Amino acid sequence: MPTVQELRQLSPQDLDARVADLKRQFFDLKSKHNTGTLDSTADLQKAKRDIARCLTVKAELERKAKE
Repeated sequence: MPTVQELRQLSPQDLDARVADLKRQFFDLKSKHNTGTLDSTADLQKAKRDIARCLTVKAELERKAKE
């Protein structure tokens, strides 16, 4: 996952696309967890944090655009 500084350089559209992709990955991880085929449950937490990181950067960009 890129750093916050790298995420801040992306456009809001790119962030939206990244969030959608991460949510898809998170859904797949949850499905694997429910079926018992997930190797590491830590991946679930990492995916949630990556989604939150992208959404936070997107909100920051939106706040800056309003100013």
